[in-house]
Amino acid sequence: MTMWRIRAFTALLLLAGTAYSHAFSDTRSEEIAECRSGEISTWSDGVDRRAIASKLRFAYRHEGAPTWFQRTQVEAMVVKAVNAWSPCGIPVELLTLDGFGNAPVGSIMVQWSEAGSRGNFGLANLGERTLSLGAKGFALLKARNPSYDATQTLQMVISHEMGHFFGLMAHSRRCVDVLSYYHDDKGGKCSSRDLAGMANFVEYRHVLPTACDIQRCRTANGLPPR
Repeated sequence: MTMWRIRAFTALLLLAGTAYSHAFSDTRSEEIAECRSGEISTWSDGVDRRAIASKLRFAYRHEGAPTWFQRTQVEAMVVKAVNAWSPCGIPVELLTLDGFGNAPVGSIMVQWSEAGSRGNFGLANLGERTLSLGAKGFALLKARNPSYDATQTLQMVISHEMGHFFGLMAHSRRCVDVLSYYHDDKGGKCSSRDLAGMANFVEYRHVLPTACDIQRCRTANGLPPR
């Protein structure tokens, strides 16, 4: 059983609101949109491989979601993540559940489950084909800062965990990538074209896959660069 999680400490960065300059914003936008030679780097906490299936099918179950997240709102985030990962080249779609809330055999269930998320904001279980979201983590964010709109965090978690089903098993050391970890708890830090500029953002990591995330995905699946 293979599982990957969003570490809880990274989301706490979202509580420290700060402004950013136009110059720093441009640098971050460029990092999101392009993947330069030599920029792809991982934490070596896993080995990328092919997606778990030749076609990925996701389904969303809303039961257990925090009351401030509407079903249509979260479904739209899942759709956005599905569309953003599609340039990887692996066919992917979002399925509609049947009247009993059951997903077709072989599909990946995006669900709210404390047991499945194991105390994290999100957890991908490749063996069970579940992408579990943790309501308690989002409740903590809301309690710490009631005015904070956690939709950015939720979109990032969904996109990040979805990437593991496409075969991205290692986490990125490129700070802006949606598959990134900012540090490894051992003194190692992520990389950026302007590390000083990171302090000017509440959350430097992108909420959707970047050009380097997509390039890694295509490489892992034996597909040529875009």
